[in-house]
Amino acid sequence: MIWYLQVFFLSNYYDKMKILESENSVAKISELYHKSTLKDFVEKVDELTDNNDLLVQVISDDETLFSSSSQLEAYKNEIERGHTLLKKSGGKDGVSLILKGTKSKRETWVYAGYLDSSKHTLLYVVSPLYPVTSTVKIIQQQLIYILLLSFLISLGLAFYTSRRISTPIENISKKAKLLAIGKTGIRFDDKYSYTEIDNLAENLNRASIEIDKSMELQKDLIANISHDLKTPLTMVKSYAEMIRDLSGDFPDKRNAHLQVIIDESDRLNSLVNDILTLSSVQSGTLKLEITKFSIKDLFQSVIQPYYILKNQGYKIMFNCRQDVDVKGDPDKIKQVVSNLVTNAIKYCGEDKEIFINVKKWGKRVHCEIVDHGQGIKADELPYIWERYYQSSTNHVRTTKGSGIGLSIVKEILNAHNARYGAESKVGRGTTFWFELDVAGSDE
Repeated sequence: MIWYLQVFFLSNYYDKMKILESENSVAKISELYHKSTLKDFVEKVDELTDNNDLLVQVISDDETLFSSSSQLEAYKNEIERGHTLLKKSGGKDGVSLILKGTKSKRETWVYAGYLDSSKHTLLYVVSPLYPVTSTVKIIQQQLIYILLLSFLISLGLAFYTSRRISTPIENISKKAKLLAIGKTGIRFDDKYSYTEIDNLAENLNRASIEIDKSMELQKDLIANISHDLKTPLTMVKSYAEMIRDLSGDFPDKRNAHLQVIIDESDRLNSLVNDILTLSSVQSGTLKLEITKFSIKDLFQSVIQPYYILKNQGYKIMFNCRQDVDVKGDPDKIKQVVSNLVTNAIKYCGEDKEIFINVKKWGKRVHCEIVDHGQGIKADELPYIWERYYQSSTNHVRTTKGSGIGLSIVKEILNAHNARYGAESKVGRGTTFWFELDVAGSDE
């Protein structure tokens, strides 16, 4: 755009500006003539002509009041033509015209006019309109150099900027590929001076940390599940061999050994069901059958099988003063209650007491399972719902678990849009709670 304006419009623009400047000078001279003394008039007009490159002549009654330069002789013909045009103008105060030179292409702007109403004082102004061809050529050359320099600078800046942006992205991409093939411990630099790239690196670092954590937890899961699978299978095999070799002919021993096999099979079945439930919930294939059911009846049906543990000194106390119907999937809520009760039994304290309380709070039913075990550290509470997580606190445990029971609880309650949580103090025990909507509360 600059090139186009300078090369193609400079000449026209120069002529228009020069003519406008000359017309303003004529108006200024007329003002000075009427407001200044002759001495001041001469001084100020002389200054004006020098500043604006004008040739000025003022004549009053054939007497020259002011003449800017002897160069006016060279424009004698132009002045005469202007004077002739003024006389033919029909009483106008002033006229102007542009004349071309006879020997050159240079143009001249000429003004002829009267400075007084009596038309005794004449003003002649000559403003040469110099050709700007040489100036245009100089500007063309300068613009070529400027464009070349600008292009080189832009190229350098573009290369520098692209490297500043592409280098960190390439580094992030290389490390992301390592992350994609299962490498652990990958960390991304997050100080590249670009907010977006730094945010990307931070997010990838968080993802990498979570992946590392998940990998460690999965290793723990495999170890736990392998142990939980191996132990009952070993027991089943051992007792089956004992029945074959020793107790096959002795009904009492045989029945006792068969009961062990049945119990271990149930344990295997429970473990497999937990794994399948967690998988279906996390894959989004879990379907809830929402119905209305009695929360008291559900808890009693879940707790009933655990009363056999009284023989081992366990005390399970159930408190539900008001039977309330709630909304939910009863089978899935049974699994929640069963997992929480099993968890409380595993981690209860030396008193072996578990308290199960069900209360109606407004439009919700609040259910809690309380034990007096070792408790959970405050900084570990947010993580107990994660898959495979095992608290570092040393608990008294009657059986071993796979570490996915609380994760199943979380996923099922999330599917119900239920509120839930855990409160714990080290050395005093833990309370797990959840809340369900009372049936008909949204009607």
